[in-house]
Amino acid sequence: MVSRSYSNLLELAAGGGGGEPLPSLGRRRIPRVVTAPGIVPDLDCDGGGGGGGDDAASDQSSSHAPRERTIIVANQLPIRASRRGGGGGWEFSWDEDSLLLQVKDSLRAHPDRPDMEFVYVGGLRDDVPAAEHDEVAQQLLEGFRCVPTFLPADLRSRFYHGFCKQQLWPLFHYMLPLSPELGGRFDRTLWQAYVSVNKIFADKILEVISPDEDYVWVHDYHLMILPTFLRKRFNRVKLGFFLHSPFPSSEIYKTLPVREELLRSLLNADLIGFHTFDYARHFLSCCGRMLGLKYESQRGYIALEYYGRTVTIKILPVGVHLEQLRSVLNLPETGVKVSELLKQFCDQNRLMLLGVDDMDIFKGISLKLLAFEQLLMQHPEWRGRVVLVQIANPARGRGKDVKEVQDESYAMVQRINEAFGRPGYQPVILIDRPLQFYERMAYYVVAECCLVTAVRDGMNLIPYEYVIARQGNEKLDRILGITPSTRKKSMLVVSEFIGCSPSLSGAIRVNPWNIDAVADAMDSALEMPEGEKVLRHDKHHKYVNTHDVGYWANSFLQDLERTCLDHSRRRCWGIGFGLRFRVVALDPNFKKLAVEHLVSAYRRTTMRIILLDYDGTLMPQTSFGKSPSSKTIDMLNSLCRDQNNMVFLVSTKKRSTLDEWFPSCDNLGLAAEHGYFLRLRRDAEWETCVSVTDCSWKQIAEPVMKTYTETTDGSTIEDKETAIVWSYEDADPDFGSCQAKELHDHLESVLANEPVTVKAGLNHVEVKPQGVSKGLVAKRLLSIIQENCLLPDFVLCIGDDRSDEDMFEVITTAVQDNRLSPDAEVFACTVGRKPSKAKYYLDDPADIVRLIQGLANVSDEMHGVTPLPLDAADTALR
Repeated sequence: MVSRSYSNLLELAAGGGGGEPLPSLGRRRIPRVVTAPGIVPDLDCDGGGGGGGDDAASDQSSSHAPRERTIIVANQLPIRASRRGGGGGWEFSWDEDSLLLQVKDSLRAHPDRPDMEFVYVGGLRDDVPAAEHDEVAQQLLEGFRCVPTFLPADLRSRFYHGFCKQQLWPLFHYMLPLSPELGGRFDRTLWQAYVSVNKIFADKILEVISPDEDYVWVHDYHLMILPTFLRKRFNRVKLGFFLHSPFPSSEIYKTLPVREELLRSLLNADLIGFHTFDYARHFLSCCGRMLGLKYESQRGYIALEYYGRTVTIKILPVGVHLEQLRSVLNLPETGVKVSELLKQFCDQNRLMLLGVDDMDIFKGISLKLLAFEQLLMQHPEWRGRVVLVQIANPARGRGKDVKEVQDESYAMVQRINEAFGRPGYQPVILIDRPLQFYERMAYYVVAECCLVTAVRDGMNLIPYEYVIARQGNEKLDRILGITPSTRKKSMLVVSEFIGCSPSLSGAIRVNPWNIDAVADAMDSALEMPEGEKVLRHDKHHKYVNTHDVGYWANSFLQDLERTCLDHSRRRCWGIGFGLRFRVVALDPNFKKLAVEHLVSAYRRTTMRIILLDYDGTLMPQTSFGKSPSSKTIDMLNSLCRDQNNMVFLVSTKKRSTLDEWFPSCDNLGLAAEHGYFLRLRRDAEWETCVSVTDCSWKQIAEPVMKTYTETTDGSTIEDKETAIVWSYEDADPDFGSCQAKELHDHLESVLANEPVTVKAGLNHVEVKPQGVSKGLVAKRLLSIIQENCLLPDFVLCIGDDRSDEDMFEVITTAVQDNRLSPDAEVFACTVGRKPSKAKYYLDDPADIVRLIQGLANVSDEMHGVTPLPLDAADTALR
């Protein structure tokens, strides 16, 4: 179908372009991108009426201020579709069981969002012929504010049943494709189908979005790369993503061939939501191990810095729609069904254990049946009294594994019933037909205990529904024969591996693989005193009643709004190709250093100071060999030959190392160990920038560091003259980071009375004398120049980490302190786009080397020396 703009869709919904807008749609909202001058000519004028002017336009705009709007995107729309009799078109209705619809209903009931507007983008369960696409799209937009994504049957099958269900879904539930029978092996064609479908969804969103106003909320693993397509089109799009499935540990996730593509795509969202901390922790671990990103807590929020953008992590389990559950409990048919079940079970003096699960390999139905069999074997007193009712919903996937689960379950039910059944008593009742929702609620009402033994599940709301049903209402109380004042009770046995388990602290938590433990839990639930059942139920009901789907959705949108507050204040631009695309967001005053501007300033100035960091600046951090190449030394010598330059290498290395590395750089100034030692020229003596301190504190610090080195594989200690460094660059990143935090606290404690500071840096912890910093070098140099009655008119300072920020601060304030010429050109430049006191940045050490090589060539040209070739920068890096 040909792509259409949102304005065209609304005209279509309104029956053309000439009528009044539909009341249900309100005033026609045109995406902000369309209203930009020059895009749509008719919108650039006052409408041709003459004399309206800006005031009239302003009045009209203010009287029709757009409502807050959220575009909810998911694999499937919250819509049920059916063919009219005789093939005369389609009939649509809301799917009351859909979480997406419950989000809308509950948010509109929220006092802060009564007027929130919603648009849904997603697919339909049914295939719609291409000839009917326009008619169906109009019908859905007009009646339901839904925008359907029509997928060819083959593409949808490869996308959903192929990549989603055969590869992502098993992997996220900890099933590795060790053989073709155990989940699908990675198939590049299925991945391409996944990418294509996500792109189709993005195109549909582009038809309806007003990027400066709307919020976009994407749901679940089917659309994990959608954020990249949206962010690529609108750099400042306000975008949230919620994953409803588990996120596996890094050991599992890293087996996925497209692991980085998915991670980077998710990081193009502003807010990423998970049901539990475990899922979020696994995601953060993957970001750290595979992308080198570190997270931090910002006033209670977990956040990742990703190319200047703050990506917030949200941890909150979804809740149930309380009003829907209560309305179903009030239905007359619910009461009738409860009465039937009371006669079937309670009147026969039987207790019901209830399981409600999809018939798939991760729900643990067979493990539950084995545990129930064990219960009847070990506790003969429950035979004839306890019945397990297992409601088996149809599986959402398909394939050999689903058939095997069904066959195994039927066989086990038959075996248990044959072994323990008797006339009038059937121990296990397996219900494998679709039940009406009111029927399921009736089973909840009567069940003595609810069993959820999934081996892995993203959330699972069955326990929440059960708690609300057991709370009941006055009508059900009369049917149950209890007074309204009777305190309600319920019992839950839940797997440790489902998302709702952490929030149900009163449940009996079990390892579903431990059959004996699950059988014991069933027995405990049946034997538990009534008073304790009441207390556990009260605790659960209080939580479920206050953490419903409305609370969850409102909390997510509040955090999304908070995260996106600074969008308009940041400069944004995209970098990277394909699924590696990302947006760089920086302070408006922070910009990339333009080489042309720097060279121009260099040519017209006569007294220059150049301060260069080494590791991470002239030499990449990842380089195995850290010593400079001959090309690097030649490049520095070229700069130093210019008598108008004072060039200093400011390093954390020991002075003996620098002497060894730069023996032939006569005019190169060197600063060692953060500037504690300083040498102006090769033939000069090393001097100290601060008074020499007693290093007896090393006798305290070194044994502590050795302890951590012995227990942290891959860590090392570097003993300098005035400092000592513990590095974990080659250790496991998570364990190394954890040990570094502990070591930092340990050292601060034992060195509290010593004149030293303990600093944590990138993959290291360092102890050094108080007051020593690279800023001292800058101050010392400026003082020396000032003593010689000179005023530099050019300063270039380049570094890559926190230790260089002190230099940036000193040189940027030097003009105000009268240490530089009033019209001095000052360039403080950091490596990489990140928060910094520097005004400029360059992307990586390769850019730095090319820049320095360019300045060296300019100096050589100015003094009649043949310059190095420009590709020497690449050679120097090697």
